[in-house]
Amino acid sequence: MPNPVLVEVTRGSLVESRHHGSVAIVDGDGRTVFSLGDIEAAVFPRSACKAMQALPLVESGAADAYGFGNRELALACSSHSGEDEHVALAAAMLARASRDVGALECGAHWSSDQKTLIHQARTVEKPTALHNNCSGKHAGFVCACCHQGIESKGYVGYGHPLQQQIRETMESLTGAALGHDNCGTDGCSIPTYAVPLKALAHGFAKMATGNGLGRERAAASRRLLQACMAEPFYVAGTGRACTELMQIAPGRIFCKTGAEGVFCAALPEQGIAIALKCDDGATRAAEAMVAAALARFFDRGGREHAALSALANRSMRNWNGIHVGDVRVTDALA
Repeated sequence: MPNPVLVEVTRGSLVESRHHGSVAIVDGDGRTVFSLGDIEAAVFPRSACKAMQALPLVESGAADAYGFGNRELALACSSHSGEDEHVALAAAMLARASRDVGALECGAHWSSDQKTLIHQARTVEKPTALHNNCSGKHAGFVCACCHQGIESKGYVGYGHPLQQQIRETMESLTGAALGHDNCGTDGCSIPTYAVPLKALAHGFAKMATGNGLGRERAAASRRLLQACMAEPFYVAGTGRACTELMQIAPGRIFCKTGAEGVFCAALPEQGIAIALKCDDGATRAAEAMVAAALARFFDRGGREHAALSALANRSMRNWNGIHVGDVRVTDALA
């Protein structure tokens, strides 16, 4: 059976596009709270799992050794827009470990945000690896290596000691076996592993609750999620969905997008986490899906529920400001 249609896009009075997907909402003990579609199917979380990948930075003692606070930890979990503040902070993180942009192995690209791209084109000759949306994560990788006395060169490789640490960490959190058979290469060149959607949600629920984790990992998980919630701008950027969603309920919502229509989120107060995948990889649909999934856990009639519902169901206007259609979640998700 195909996954259900979870988001529709209308034009005029007709449905122009339909987006299928799956949603897993799981508590810290691994119980399914809500689900749609095939949640046992393996998906590549891509950047949605960056908070998991940042755990060695904290657990190794590197974050404390280099004096990292909430902003640095949030950037280590980020897919940022390459705004000036993001670029400067990534450079400052590297400088704490006596490294510079030359240590990064993520590649360089212009910002995907139009306003930021225009600003970059006016102020820099060409982008560097610091402008890469993953530069904060990679700066954290370099710092984790330096503090542990591990050679950072080649840190993106499958067999590098840091990637082994990350692989073991993600296996422990998700309960999924990670290896060559379910490994691909991410856009920033590090290994990415396909895991069942439910297992991904359970991993974040464990991070949010500490259930099943040792004291050190529970504390590191809580610290990373709290840092992201405290500094949502450094997780994404101006006008970005992750930032806006966390700003709706400060300190109560953690969320992180990944490429190809993946989103992960956690509600620590409720002790649950969400993992979802839009089958066709559409960002607009994945953003609507996660907003609707989060809205289920806030009181109807409340400010948070209204704001989340507005992101899940929004109008589309053309360049003349004329209303031409809507993005809306279906009854299955609403």
